[in-house]
Amino acid sequence: MKNWRLRPGQGRMRSILLSAACGTFLCLTACSGQRGDEMTAYTESLFAMDTYMTFTAYGANAEDALKQVCDRIAELEGLWSATDAGSEIYQVNHSGGQPVAVSGETEELVSFALAMAEETDGALEPTIYPVLTAWGFTTDENRVPAGNEIAERLATVGYEEVNIESGAITLEAGAMLDLGAVGKGYAGDEAVRILKDNGVSSALLDVGGNIQALGTKPDGSRWRVGLKDPFSGGVLGVIRVADEAVVTSGSYERYFIGGDGKKYGHIIDPATGYPVDNGLASVTVISGEGKLCDALSTALFVMGLERAEDYWRQRQGFDMILVTEDGNIYVTEGIKDQFSLQGEYRDMTVNVVEFE
Repeated sequence: MKNWRLRPGQGRMRSILLSAACGTFLCLTACSGQRGDEMTAYTESLFAMDTYMTFTAYGANAEDALKQVCDRIAELEGLWSATDAGSEIYQVNHSGGQPVAVSGETEELVSFALAMAEETDGALEPTIYPVLTAWGFTTDENRVPAGNEIAERLATVGYEEVNIESGAITLEAGAMLDLGAVGKGYAGDEAVRILKDNGVSSALLDVGGNIQALGTKPDGSRWRVGLKDPFSGGVLGVIRVADEAVVTSGSYERYFIGGDGKKYGHIIDPATGYPVDNGLASVTVISGEGKLCDALSTALFVMGLERAEDYWRQRQGFDMILVTEDGNIYVTEGIKDQFSLQGEYRDMTVNVVEFE
C-alpha cells in the first residue's frame, strides 16, 4: 500500500509509505538451483586500501578475471597510499613543493577529484589530509585538536592550489592529497572494466563497503543491496540495482567520543576543519559510475540535506538516499520503486525528492 501526501514547506517533495518487496535481506545474492558455466559463482577476497574486499562473479572466465581484478587493485593501492613511502601520492605529499612525475592512473584520479571539488564548491576536498591527521583519523590516535591547530592545518588546505602539468603534480609545501573519497570508486570501475574485457556479464563487487554491480544476477533479476541503519546497524532497506554502484558515507562507523562526551565523526567539513554536524546520519549515492558515487556520497554528506537536494535537482545523473539524525528518510524519485524498507522499518515514511 502506498500513502502519498505533500509535505508543506518542502517544494515538490512527497511522502510515500513503502512496503518491503521481499522478506529476506541478501546483500550478496548467490544463484541457487541452477547449473552450467554461466551460473557458476567464483569469489575472491583481499585486504587493500585499508579495507576488506570481496568479489563474486559468474561465468567460464570469471575465476581468471577476478585474479586480474585483485592484482589491479593491489597495483592501484601501491600508487595511491598516503602512508606507503613508495607510493606516488606519498611522494607528492612529501615533495616540499616540487613537481613529482606520476602515472596516468594517478593523474586521472587526481584530476577527477579536483573536478569534483570544483563541481561541489569544495564540499569534496582532496587536500583535507592535514586536518584529518590533526584529529587522528589517519593514525587511530584520536583527539580533539585546539582551535589554533585546526586553523593552521586549514591554511594548507585548498584544491585550487594543486597543479597538474605534463604528467607531474605540484603541491604547495605543507599541503597533502588524500584520495580516500574517490580511490575505492575508481578501483570498482576498474574491476568492472576488467571483468567486461574478460567476457563476464554478471558480478557483484564489495569494494570495502562500496558495492558495484555488473549486469544482473545470472537469472536476470536485479541485485539486492542492503542499506545499514546508521543508528542500530540493522538493515534499513534494500535497493535493487543492475549495472550500478551503491556507495554510502556517514560517521556512524568511524568516530570517537571526546573527553567532552561528544561524538566526533571522521568526515571533516572543509569549511570549518571540524567533523560534519549538519543533521545527516548517512548518504547513499547510486549511479553507473563508482568513482562518481564515491565522491558524491562524501560531498553530499558535507553539504547537508537542503544543499544535497538542490545539487541533485541541478545536476541529475545519479540518485540518492539520505537518512537524517532525527530518523527521516529521503529518496530521489528515480529509485523510489527500486527501494524498499525492511523488517521493523517497513512502516516508516519515506520522503520522495522530486525534480522541480
